[in-house]
Amino acid sequence: MLLSAAFAALSLSASAALARQFPEFDGVVGAVPSSPAVNPKSAVDDLLAQQRPKTTPGHLRGVVENSGICETTPGVYQASGYGDIAANKSIWFWFFEARNNPETAPLVAWFNGGPGSSSMIGLFQELGPCRIQNDSTTVEPNPNSYTDFTNVIFVDQPVGVGFSYGTEEVGTSQAAAEDVWTFFQIWFNDSRFSKYKQRNFGIWTESYGGHYGPTFAAHFLRQNAAIDRGAVKGTKINLGYLAIGDGLTDPLLQYPGFITYAKTNRYHPLVNDSVLEAGKTAFYSSGGCRDQIAACYKTSEDKICSAAQGFCNGNVLDPLAGDWDVYYVLTPNPDPYPPDMTPYLTNSTITSAIGAQSTFQFTNFDVYSNFAATGDWMHNSRPLLEEVINAGVRTHVFDGDADYILNFYGVEAMVDALQTKFAATYARQDFANYTVNGVPAGIFKNAGTFSYLRVFGAGHEVPAYEWPGVPRGAAALQMFTQVMSNKPLSGT
Repeated sequence: MLLSAAFAALSLSASAALARQFPEFDGVVGAVPSSPAVNPKSAVDDLLAQQRPKTTPGHLRGVVENSGICETTPGVYQASGYGDIAANKSIWFWFFEARNNPETAPLVAWFNGGPGSSSMIGLFQELGPCRIQNDSTTVEPNPNSYTDFTNVIFVDQPVGVGFSYGTEEVGTSQAAAEDVWTFFQIWFNDSRFSKYKQRNFGIWTESYGGHYGPTFAAHFLRQNAAIDRGAVKGTKINLGYLAIGDGLTDPLLQYPGFITYAKTNRYHPLVNDSVLEAGKTAFYSSGGCRDQIAACYKTSEDKICSAAQGFCNGNVLDPLAGDWDVYYVLTPNPDPYPPDMTPYLTNSTITSAIGAQSTFQFTNFDVYSNFAATGDWMHNSRPLLEEVINAGVRTHVFDGDADYILNFYGVEAMVDALQTKFAATYARQDFANYTVNGVPAGIFKNAGTFSYLRVFGAGHEVPAYEWPGVPRGAAALQMFTQVMSNKPLSGT
């Protein structure tokens, strides 16, 4: 009763402010806080902590099966709960069985970015079996959910993000990868989910997932190899797929894209010439953004990398967006779409039904501050991505052409620079039209088990958008289905 009452109190006080994947400090997207950001604690949080069951390290806990929330298709299984990766660290998951052929369908893990943002963003705004509505308090079935084709697990990580809770100590992508590996060791060895051990496994992610995806995938491959050598005990994870949407992977190559996109995109210029020139100067001048990122790459020192993040985002990324929404440049800032799901996920009826035991946080600013302090943002994850591609993992990169904050100019520069066994083949390819039921919805390239797609009219969260003649999420689902069928992209 006390837990339910706490959530009820919280739902009354939930903020109606827009929630975004990249935090802002002093009006600057992706800034480095001048002092550690502290998430406000309240009597509600204290009461929740008092009412939580004891953790069970190494096991799943509090699993609720078939809650009836979000997925309402008759006979389709779902489960939500916690994996206790340590006595003081509990990771939240929400699993949905495939609507079709779940007994043979592959398994996909979805991770949103931030760093510090909840994977419930992907579940409710993008690709899950339901979508949050404009009132932020109700949902409706999503006909283009990725769960049509695969079993999907949404994971809130690092600890402290979304419904996860515990000691918030993770501040690098590598540390996050280690916790995620530990979580899946627990999840796969639970009797309810052990049947998925042998399934093909895919990592799908976006945004800061340009760091998370390569780091997680490379860590999984190395752990698998260590298990084979007998150096590590555990369950191998049958990693076959990695996909990254609108991702931050190689900042040194991607940051010039802000300059190009602000001036030249298919929709409209974002800033006037004087602002554009100031951004160019900030990037290219001696000691400027380019030099600071290069210094981070050379040293990997926290202080140098953190300073590079602060300077580059304050003087290049943020000002070159002008007055337009950084996630969808067709609308002035801030764009209220996609709707925030915080009111829905702080409703006591919902949280009680799914077994949530913490206050939902769209973005955890403490976690974000941990990453900002290490400068992880400005690290180069491209070598890890190359490692994963060369290991034979089918890898897909995609981007929405209406997204500024991780725009296609930067992402395509990173893709063009990849040094892999498919690089020469990729370089020889011309872009081809990506059609969805005969309607051009993007352009793409394939090379071996690597593919890239630029999606027309899509913002930062590609599955959340539509294009004339292409329903919301249809292009993303077609792309997803082809990749997870281990096939190259092709128009229909």
